[in-house]
Amino acid sequence: MRELSLGEYIKQERIKQGITQEQLCEGICEPITISRMENGKQPPSYTRIRTFLQRLSLLDNQYSALLSQNELEIKTLHDEILANAILFDRSAPEDRFKLRAIGMQELEALEKLAKPDDGIIHQYILAMKGTFGKPGEPYSPKERLELLREALHITVPNFNIEEINRGLYSLDEISIIIQIANIYAKIEQLNKSIDIYRQLFKYAQRHYHKTSHYAGKFALIAHNYTQFLSSARRYDEALDIAEQGRKVCVKFTHYQFLPGLLEHSGGCYFYKGELEKCKEYYRAAHCLYKIIKNDRDRHVLEMTAKERLNLEFPF
Repeated sequence: MRELSLGEYIKQERIKQGITQEQLCEGICEPITISRMENGKQPPSYTRIRTFLQRLSLLDNQYSALLSQNELEIKTLHDEILANAILFDRSAPEDRFKLRAIGMQELEALEKLAKPDDGIIHQYILAMKGTFGKPGEPYSPKERLELLREALHITVPNFNIEEINRGLYSLDEISIIIQIANIYAKIEQLNKSIDIYRQLFKYAQRHYHKTSHYAGKFALIAHNYTQFLSSARRYDEALDIAEQGRKVCVKFTHYQFLPGLLEHSGGCYFYKGELEKCKEYYRAAHCLYKIIKNDRDRHVLEMTAKERLNLEFPF
């Protein structure tokens, strides 16, 4: 079998999926640029390669590319900022001041490295600013919502929140849409959040359930969608989504969101009056929280079980 260049591979997969050059490169570059890349006449940048592959739901970590020193520094900073953002999100409020300062310093460094026309990196910077906040304080939910909208429109200029499922997205773009949905829930627009997740879940069913590479994103969408459906007392729908998420977690051995899916299922069964099923799912979730050493959510589940069932683990 003849080996394909990266450009040829992207072209082959793009055509197979019925996607035009204009659709694939929307918000990223002009069609002529991707045409030259596909024909081997122009080497693509690291950020563009990654985005094109993700929009095609292809593996983005198994290709050969020579990174320039600038691209290598950008990639390193990108990964460090993401790791710090996850730590920041999970930290206690009293620990966030220092983490916020570190995150903002790293974003300033990344901004200096990024080329003015690299919309992908500038989108990432803007979205992460929303996560870390202003100097000394977080953004309000509405301020953060505006930042995320602005960030998304950099690479998805025609984004329509009513027709999400029609687009093609990178993982960073999907993450921004997820954050937007979560903020709508915080500002008491739960139905708006649920509708966004309904569309995201359809997108995930089409793009993210086939390989382990994207199983985590599918599980995250299912987890949050289940949570918000349960909050809206749509328990049967929530149980169906949770079960689909559970199957993907088990199939691809991706367990980060599995205990949360089980816990939400247990909550749905509690409100449906099926207490034995509630106990069954709570037990399984508690066991998994212990295995993956998620003490924060394990303690929350213990308090929930005590409040709802008047039971203490193990039961």
